[in-house]
Amino acid sequence: MPDRRDFLKTVAYAGAMGLVLGPYANSVAQAVRREISIGGRRVKVVDIHAHCGIPAVEKVVSGTPLEMKVGKIRLLGPHRLESIDERGIDIQVLSVNQYFWYKADPDLARRITRVQDEGLAEWCAKYPDRFVALSTVSLQHPELAAEQLEYAVTKLGHRGASIGGHVNGTVPSSSRFDPFWAKAEELDVPVFMHPDNSKNIAREGVFDGRGALANIIGNPLETTMFLSRLIFDGTLDRFPGLKVCAAHAGGYLPSYLGRTEVACDVRPDADCANQKRPHEYLKNQILADSMVFNDEGLRHLVAVMGAGQVVYGTDIPFNWPDTLDLILKASYLSDADKEAILGGNLLKLLRIA
Repeated sequence: MPDRRDFLKTVAYAGAMGLVLGPYANSVAQAVRREISIGGRRVKVVDIHAHCGIPAVEKVVSGTPLEMKVGKIRLLGPHRLESIDERGIDIQVLSVNQYFWYKADPDLARRITRVQDEGLAEWCAKYPDRFVALSTVSLQHPELAAEQLEYAVTKLGHRGASIGGHVNGTVPSSSRFDPFWAKAEELDVPVFMHPDNSKNIAREGVFDGRGALANIIGNPLETTMFLSRLIFDGTLDRFPGLKVCAAHAGGYLPSYLGRTEVACDVRPDADCANQKRPHEYLKNQILADSMVFNDEGLRHLVAVMGAGQVVYGTDIPFNWPDTLDLILKASYLSDADKEAILGGNLLKLLRIA
């Protein structure tokens, strides 16, 4: 197999970038770049939670049951640079978080992941100081997912993997998925988890009606279930070096940790496999992004998990409040805490120079 340098040399760059950038390929971003300082010192801001899409995958799935279009809002282009420059983001961690390929057979899954991962590598090579990427592994085939992760990390330079909160209805906490978790631990790379409206939990129609509840309630609920399964099923104990970063501030788990903390003590039917108290995993192996949107939510998240386990996330390109200034203005955070959350934790976790 070619290494990352050989791969990038052999890319027909102009044509390939047209596939990655879509209609924005010939544009040039012009934006004033905000710079963030803490205590009078310039700091780097890293965004862990950023969606994108690779249009080249449309050709791969054309004529299959998975045929789809990459939404325009997810396309990468100069508008993405303008967005991160305006917010003050120095480095954005890109992930394709739709997971439609979890229904693909091994052959199709292999092709989907390859074109997406190589498309991400092309974009990151164009802006190496502004973007890094997470692999789009095919977790429904754990051995294949392990191979894909190794290729993405060692050949393409990706910094970890992005996965859903369930694989066709199953939370990936059983030993069936151990080949993937083992590879992530071996490579010492994090896994970012993003939910999909609790489709594995809620019955059809339960979130219908006002309030966009599939997103507002469903997403954090799925995240809560995912993290709870990794704890109680012993996944994190089987792989003590594994680091998992959960979207949307870890769902409801940090906010209602007390009930989780005593489950194994007071419930005779709990059948817990975890070797440590639940809070210990939140202090070490589990990270969460900063998407809580209010001061008290952020204060509580940091109080429960510690500043070393909270990282900045935006959900770009979707229209959520930015928590950067919330972090900067937080009176209960030291300058060191603010720097860690905004970028320091991720610079270390993702090994970004």
